[in-house]
Amino acid sequence: MDKQSFLALEGQEIGVSSWVHVTQERINAFADATDDHQFIHTDPIRSAAAGYGGTIAHGFFTLSLLAAWSDEVLPDVDGMVMSVNYGTDRMRFLSPVPVGSFIRARFILSSYDEKKPGEVTLRWRVTVEIKDAEKPALVADWINRRYFSDTSAQT
Repeated sequence: MDKQSFLALEGQEIGVSSWVHVTQERINAFADATDDHQFIHTDPIRSAAAGYGGTIAHGFFTLSLLAAWSDEVLPDVDGMVMSVNYGTDRMRFLSPVPVGSFIRARFILSSYDEKKPGEVTLRWRVTVEIKDAEKPALVADWINRRYFSDTSAQT
């Protein structure tokens, strides 16, 4: 897709990822990678006693999946050489993600800004849904920077 066509999608839902199964093994691996072994994530008995019914995924585990989901569903844009995370605004963890759940993300291109030729800052409104749940797990305004090699076709 060319860059102009991509940027013209501002305000539209661009993609919905496939469902990801949240297993205890994945939660434990994330706990090991981040040194966050809080019992609500790693101890089913204590987590159940705390009112969660079992272990739940780390909020940052859920957030960290945005990069993989975006690779899955966002279009390839001609001339793009790199995309980097720039940050989040108004990110909220709205519902716990119980072990055994399935989650996916919806991406809306909420805005873009091109202050420099070849560099576009994108804002995505991302909602992470839990299958069969009323409330989402996460909502965030996720910010990316995309860099383009061909500056002749800039907006």
